[in-house]
Parts: sequence; C-alpha cells; structure tokens
Amino acid sequence: MPPDIKKSLFDHLTFIYGDESAEYICTRIIERLERFKSSYPDLASCSPENRVSERDSILITYGDMVQHDGQPPLQTLTDFLQKHLGEVVSTIHILPFYPYSSDDGFSVIDYRRVNPAFGNWEDVSRIGDNFRLMFDAVVNHISAQSLEFQGFLKGDPDFDEFFTVIEPGTDLARVFRPRATPVVTPFKTNAGEKLVWTTFSADQIDLNYRNPDVLIEVIDIMLFYAANGADFIRLDAVTYVWKEIGTNCINMPRTHRIVQLLRTALDFAAPRVAIVTETNVPHKDNIAYFGDGTNEAQMVYNFALPMLTLHAFHTGDVSTLSAWARTLDLPSDQATFFNFLACHDGIGMLPVKNILSIEDRDDAVKRTLELGGYVSYKSNEDGSQSPYELNINYLDALSDPISPAGKLEHLDELNINFLDALTDPKKPSEDLELLAKRFLATQAIMLALRGVPGIYFHSLFGSQNWRAGAEQTGRSRTINREKLDLSRLEEELGDPESLRYHIFQGYSKLLKVRTSNPAFHPYGGQWVLDIHPSVLALLRTSIDQNTRTLCLHNVSNQSLKLSVDLADLPISKASPNFEIIHGEEYHPDGDAFRVTLAPYQVAWIQL
Repeated sequence: MPPDIKKSLFDHLTFIYGDESAEYICTRIIERLERFKSSYPDLASCSPENRVSERDSILITYGDMVQHDGQPPLQTLTDFLQKHLGEVVSTIHILPFYPYSSDDGFSVIDYRRVNPAFGNWEDVSRIGDNFRLMFDAVVNHISAQSLEFQGFLKGDPDFDEFFTVIEPGTDLARVFRPRATPVVTPFKTNAGEKLVWTTFSADQIDLNYRNPDVLIEVIDIMLFYAANGADFIRLDAVTYVWKEIGTNCINMPRTHRIVQLLRTALDFAAPRVAIVTETNVPHKDNIAYFGDGTNEAQMVYNFALPMLTLHAFHTGDVSTLSAWARTLDLPSDQATFFNFLACHDGIGMLPVKNILSIEDRDDAVKRTLELGGYVSYKSNEDGSQSPYELNINYLDALSDPISPAGKLEHLDELNINFLDALTDPKKPSEDLELLAKRFLATQAIMLALRGVPGIYFHSLFGSQNWRAGAEQTGRSRTINREKLDLSRLEEELGDPESLRYHIFQGYSKLLKVRTSNPAFHPYGGQWVLDIHPSVLALLRTSIDQNTRTLCLHNVSNQSLKLSVDLADLPISKASPNFEIIHGEEYHPDGDAFRVTLAPYQVAWIQL
C-alpha cells in the first residue's frame, strides 16, 4: 500500500478513535484492502478519470417497481429498462434490494443478499450488463430482525457493542430528530431491558460506530458492493452515524472523517467507485460533505433544489432559485452535485430552512395538503413539531389547488382516475398537455444545472399520487412509491392520449439532447443570468469552452418576450444560434438577442 494512503487511513482513525487504537485498527483495514485488491485487480486498476460526463444520468427505482405475474421483479425490471431506456439513461440506482423488514427496503436484514422475492445477484448483474449501477449502503441503521441485533438481544458477545445503549435518565433533548418518534426504544434482552438508539423507527436500529468492528464491517460491505458491480454507492442517512451526548448528533466532525476514510479505502481498492452522500440537512451543512473537493464525497445530493424549483413555479418567480444557483460552485474537478427533484422519499423542507421564508414554507405545506398530499413532521428541541418533508408526487405538487386539475380529493371521492378525468377519449386535453409541459419544464431545469441528474422512476414515466397505497400502509411516503403492473404501464406508454406517453416522450427527448451536448458536462462552466423574473437563465459551457449553451426556462403561465444584451453573451452577430430541443434558429437583432417563450417553455440555445 502506498505510504500516503496508509498515512491517510491512520490519520482518519486517530481522529476517530485516538492514538492508542488507531494502529491496530489500521492494520486490520489494510489487510482487508490488500486482500481485496489482490482478488479484484481490474477494479483496483480502473482510473477514476472521466467518471461522469454529459452522457450520464441516473434512474432511481425500486427493484420491484415494475411487476409481471410469474416473473421475479428484477427480471421484469431488466427487460423493461432494456426496451425503453437503452439510449435514455446511463445508470440505474436500485434502491435497497436486500432482505428487509420495513420501510420498503431501508430496514436491511442482510446487506449481502438479494431479497429472494425480487430475484438474485445474477439478476442485478444482468441490469449491469447494459447500465452502470448504483447501490445503497444503508449503514446508519439495521433491521431489528437482523442476525446482529438478534444476537445483541440474546447476549452474544460478538454484537454486545454493535448498538448504542443509553442509560435511563440521559438528557437527549439536544439530539436532532428527523421524526416525531422517541430517539430511543426499549428492548428486552437477556440482560434485562435496555434503551437502544433508533433514529428513524423501532425497527431500524442505529449502528454504533464507536465500536471499530462496525466500521470495519461497513468497509467490507462497501467492497462487496464494488465487487458486485456498483459504480456509485449511496451512503443513506450518513449524517447520523456518530452519536455524542450533549450535541445534536448530526454532521459531527467524526462523521465527516468516517466518510473520508471510506473514500480513502475505495480510492485504493476500487477507485472507479464514487461515494454519493444523502444528507437531508440545511444546504450549507449538506455541501460540507464535499470535504475539500478531493477527500470526501464525489457527489452530494442537491437537497435544496426540489423545494426551490417548486417555489419558483408556485410563484412564477425565479429570484430565490437564481440567487441560490449562483452559490453552486464546485470545490474541485473531482466533485459535483447529484441533482434531483423527486425520489422515493418526500420533498425536504429542512434544506431550505435558511433560504425560504417561514411564510413560503407554510404556503408549500398548505398547498401540498390541498393537492391531496401529506406532510411529515419532526420533533424539535423545545418539544414542538415542524414540517420535515412534503409527501406528494412531484407532478401533482405543481398543480394549482384552485383549478379542477388540483382537486384530487374530489376525484378520489368519485373513484375517478386523475388522468381519466383530464383526458378526452378522442384527443389529449389541453389540461393534460399543459400539465406535462409544466412538469417537463421543472425537469429541464434539473437537467441543465451543473451536476449529474438523478431521475425518479415515477417522474420519468409520468406517475401521480398513489393515495390508496398510502391509506393501505398508513405511511405518507407510500404516496410516491406505487409498484406498477407491466402490462398496464406498457399500454399507457404506447397511448398518445395518456399523460405517461406525453411525459416519457418529452423527457426522453430532453435527455437525448443533453447527452449530445458537452456544455452539460457535470464539471463544465455555469453562469446564472438575470434576464426576466420568471426565467431561470443558465449559460453552460463545456470544459474546453468550445461549446456554449444558453438555457432558458419560463416558470410562469405567461408568454414572455425577452431581450438579452449581447454584451452578456459570448456569441457572434454573424452566426446563427440553434435551439437544440425544437430545432429553431435564432439570429442576433442589432445589439440584442431576442427570444419569445410560451408559458412553461424551455429553450436550450447553442451559441
């Protein structure tokens, strides 16, 4: 092992565990890394250069998102992806596909097995034959049904310190709560009742990283995922891994050092694999997981983007979104944003705590409830509760609650499908087309911003609120986690009168245009321009500066005539400029560049 890697590991371990323990722990980790490198020399020799480009986008999906009778879901998903997405996305993020006991996979029983109800490792590998893969490392907590926790309950000494036990009466008032449930849960063990740390639920038991055996086991799991084809590993809820009584127990310095240690280990054993941190915290704390740009996460979930984009479309004003976008500097040419608007969870409120006003956030909560969504709450230090996330499908979140298209609760009462209510049986309705156009305008913003886009399955394929599912499970997040029947999905995707058809066709076109334009490189240049209060204007440039694209996004329901001073744009008066989505040609008019945008129109103009 190179001396610099060894020193880096040792320094991290010294910071986390102290001088006395660091050398022994470091020796154990080095042995594992050297053994892995010998077993997988191809992984160790892969260069991390050109890890991502404008050709990369990541589809987020459950392993059982598409289902067909008599076929394991992972096989059904594989066939569906190959048929529809071969030229559309590069990478598939399969949400936890391991055996689990709750939370749709995020309460993992066994990190090294594929849920037999989904398929097996061969099925996962088959997806990897045509796409790059992203796996979840759900390593803040583990299922109460896991071998490890069951061993703890029985007094097995191997797991005696795998979990955090709290003495009765300990003051935990300062601990940040992402839920409205208690931070500890009582469990009966062979040694009597014990209070065990459970950040998210009584079935999700937090691991104790003060025990170095836990950290070593997590390293082994990460290496196992790399060996099984993961190009990206998402560290779920990593912000909570280090507990320190008397603090809020999030974003702790040792938490960052743990992520840095994992980065160092992978840089040595599998340098092609990138770490993606999922930290649903205020924006400033979130981007801290870049570290110095070379030593921590290669990608950070851009958590403020969903709420800020939604706010822009609700108000018809991009001022707040534009001001925030100007701050999105990259710390190096090795780190970039994981941009997303929707995912399997909700729309986070905490990331915009210091960006949007209380009134704006309250308005978003009210609108979500009016549109048939739900709101999840967290407990505060003073005992009060506040909104933590909006649980609603992103497409539905864009609707106007005072229009017929927004009255989802009435459609539910009448047992009418929202899509059917909008659709004329003879032709697509104007409401349907407007809904699709408005939604695609939000997605175009996400695709145009510097970073790698992460696209939730239900966004790409035009799904809407699944209220019936949420009512069945009693969990708000289920509203955006519907599992789809293959035959019905295929039928709707082939029907030009369906919302799914309009959204998938439009989304696919945006993605194909993006992949062919070097200006959208995740490390390319980005400038935010002030053109109009209702237009998010981005100037994107390729790394070599040879390709420049002006991206205009009208977030309002009004037609806009724009005039841009040529001094603000690097264009030639003599050269035509092509809009690359629809193929229009623009010429400078005197000293100005003039563009007319229809309501919710997107124009990507190559200069």
